[in-house]
Amino acid sequence: MEQQDPIDKSVSIASSADVFTWLSRFINIETGQFSTSLRLDRMEVLARLAEHPERSAPVIHIAGSKGKGSVTGMITAILEAEGFRPARYTSPHVTEYRERITQGNAFFDESIYIQAGRELVSIEAMLRNTPTSGIAYFDPPAEDDTEASFFELLTLYFFLCARLANCDVMVVETGLGGRLDATNIVDPLVSVITLIELEHTEFLGDHIGAIAKEKAGIIKPGKSLILAEQVNEALEVFKKTAAACHVPLYYLPDVVDLHHIQVNPRGTTFSLASKSPALFPASLELTIPIPGKIQAQNAALGIAAAKIAFPQLKAQSILRGLQDFTLPARFERILDDPIFIVDGAHTPHSVESCVETFSALYGKGGILIFGCAAGKDAVAMAKILIPHFAQIIITTPGTFKVSFPQLVYDTFSTEATSLGKGSAVSYIPETAQAIEKALEQGRKKELPLLGTGSFYLAAEIRNKMNPCA
Repeated sequence: MEQQDPIDKSVSIASSADVFTWLSRFINIETGQFSTSLRLDRMEVLARLAEHPERSAPVIHIAGSKGKGSVTGMITAILEAEGFRPARYTSPHVTEYRERITQGNAFFDESIYIQAGRELVSIEAMLRNTPTSGIAYFDPPAEDDTEASFFELLTLYFFLCARLANCDVMVVETGLGGRLDATNIVDPLVSVITLIELEHTEFLGDHIGAIAKEKAGIIKPGKSLILAEQVNEALEVFKKTAAACHVPLYYLPDVVDLHHIQVNPRGTTFSLASKSPALFPASLELTIPIPGKIQAQNAALGIAAAKIAFPQLKAQSILRGLQDFTLPARFERILDDPIFIVDGAHTPHSVESCVETFSALYGKGGILIFGCAAGKDAVAMAKILIPHFAQIIITTPGTFKVSFPQLVYDTFSTEATSLGKGSAVSYIPETAQAIEKALEQGRKKELPLLGTGSFYLAAEIRNKMNPCA
């Protein structure tokens, strides 16, 4: 690293928790804080000051609206089973920030977090002490453009951890969009794009085509694109971008065939066969310990990406990697009496998949506790969810993100009234009280519970059930 400036003596990094406390000082769009710009040049400067840790290992880069965390985790699990030493970057976290930056699907050694954190603080000090006129990337420079954001620094922190730990592959999930996301400084082996939905419209655009264009920004010239099934509007954007970049395009419905999908309370089994090109000589019989047809689809996308990135990948590594794979808040059963499922679904399509699985396994007429962040399509989710539940409790999805639970309640109440179920919806803004009420009613009436709408609500529920986790 360039020795331009020593570490900020006012910052003491003795643990990973110290790093995340320090990071909390910076502007974080996730929590609703305002950022004057989304641009890559700040990230490019940070990477240059750090001597480009993003180039320390090959990368698989994942963007999309839905399922990208699961796909990122599955790719990581498969590569680890193959014998790689993968680093994984994903968001959001459910219980703590270290979940976002891991070696394989487990935490790095604490010493890695500490050493990388000290390096990160030093690099941020270099950035602040670099005159704007000396940063060739800024054109034109804005008044605050040399101040890094939370996510930019977190992303650099991941790359620093991966380099220090000598990881030999990095599996990297975008945070917001793709084109201007801080992760988009990588030059990946392959790019992966999951299903596209309307999301973050204030940043990415108000129609599917605009959002797809932002996601397509991760496509790199000559590097393969593995693409989940898409609606036509998004598919056309990706096809045009792939053609313009001379990119081999692997469209999942044309590459693999999923069949015999069976969902049970403890997981999902399915068969996967290659189409053209043939990824494997025979059909694979697979198991994932997460219930849901959507997880079979996520797995298929992850398998295709891993195999195209690393053609030597063995079928046995896929079986081993997936059979023990879990992620928090992905149709996670956190209680047996009453049955209590939490899921981070927060888009209409993901909510539809979640409630389809829940109803198939536990029937209709259970209890729903729901909360979503500001900017989510509460109307569409209400229409999907209300017919499936006898009782619905609207609450605040924790405090990490901005939310307007009263507006969500009004939305659900209006929709429920139109269906003759107005009395089924109640509003308990205090999250802990809402969880307690849902548990009380579930035990009293012997009904299953589902908590969904936000990863942060899932986190609140998990912490309530197991505060020491």
